[in-house]
Amino acid sequence: MDELLALSPLDGRYRRKVAALAEHFSEFGLIRARAQVEVAWLKALADAPEITEVPTLSADARAHLDGLISGFAVPSAQNIKDREAKTNHDVKALEYWLKDACEAHPELRPLTEFIHFACTSEDINNLSHALMLRGGVHGVLLSALSRLRDEIRALAHAHATQPMLSRTHGQAATPTTLGKEMAVFAARLTDAIANIERVKLLGKMNGAVGNFNAHLAAYPTVDWERLSGQVISHLGLTQNPHTTQIEPHDYMADLFDAIARANTILIDFNRDIWGYISLGYFRQRMKAGEIGSSTMPHKVNPIDFENSEGNLGLANAVLRHLAEKLPISRWQRDLTDSTVLRNMGVGVGYSLLAYISCTQGIGKLEINAARINADLDAAWEVLAEPVQTVMRRFGVPEPYEKLKALTRGKSGFSKVELHAFIDTLEVPSAQKTEMKSWTPASYVGNAAALARRV
Repeated sequence: MDELLALSPLDGRYRRKVAALAEHFSEFGLIRARAQVEVAWLKALADAPEITEVPTLSADARAHLDGLISGFAVPSAQNIKDREAKTNHDVKALEYWLKDACEAHPELRPLTEFIHFACTSEDINNLSHALMLRGGVHGVLLSALSRLRDEIRALAHAHATQPMLSRTHGQAATPTTLGKEMAVFAARLTDAIANIERVKLLGKMNGAVGNFNAHLAAYPTVDWERLSGQVISHLGLTQNPHTTQIEPHDYMADLFDAIARANTILIDFNRDIWGYISLGYFRQRMKAGEIGSSTMPHKVNPIDFENSEGNLGLANAVLRHLAEKLPISRWQRDLTDSTVLRNMGVGVGYSLLAYISCTQGIGKLEINAARINADLDAAWEVLAEPVQTVMRRFGVPEPYEKLKALTRGKSGFSKVELHAFIDTLEVPSAQKTEMKSWTPASYVGNAAALARRV
């Protein structure tokens, strides 16, 4: 019943497919990441020799702190949410929970006022969001996207030599191979994945407006920028030294734009595969019990690719809003980013759902070589291109115009007609023999080599 009552299909109909993201982008994931940041900060203060009020922690004290994170579970998060109901402040509720958790350890009890020391809430939140993105995007989404790219690459290799009629402007055009056309998408996705991976996940821990004001007031001799940088690096992130109260989110815009660009490539892929299925170039393996149409029993619809395309559109609508909105904040900060950031998992979730659907669709595809070859054999007009190009080589006047008059707009242009035309040309006889050996299926250039190269 919970799934049936879900407001979002990601938490309802599709929950099982995207469940791996819940650990990272849920409210639980955010609270756990905040706890991780707070503990990392307290341990860093203890490691700073200038801060004598926070002595170096024993192994037992460190184990207690680490256990708060490794053992963090839903009851812990619920306890913090219950506290938030009273404080009306989520980060402060976490601080109070941590203080209570440290009260149980005699070495940590005197240090509780150094939890959240000199921090603004955004010091904790921005690093938490970066940790969520590292786990959800790098840990889950990129794996699914890479698997999908690998499936497309496998299509490229498997069908590297299968000739296929191209369809520029939807019309019969210079032949290619099915594998080479799949290779184009595999290569594009490889670049898109690299663009996502290259985005550095940034963070800041420099106080209310980014100047370490409170930090320096309390401990003016501490190199706070170095200390906070060490904490950020320990968390696996990169320090941004120039911020207001918030990390400006430019890296997030870069990341979400990069994911959206990968999604756009996949929209293109889904539409092409949909078209090839429509042409009969691919069949889809049927699953026992499945129904394609409620009234037309014969149908096997390309639902996986349609599902993928639709969810990619939803993903990009959210991701592009995030990319456009997040880098904008009035003066030193406003809270419009806070509610928007809670939807990171929505954009990533619809992306993941789309990748899974597309991968499932590829797994059902079977090539229909007979249909592909039949279309090629009925399109001898595509050889007008190489014939007129050879005519140019040998100085035959008006080669393009002659082939245009011979083939343009004509249906059923045949091999016989083409060979008769070749016989009239003033070119070496060996060249005529070569030209007559051409077929639409053999005129594919280096397509096979390109297909194998990805």
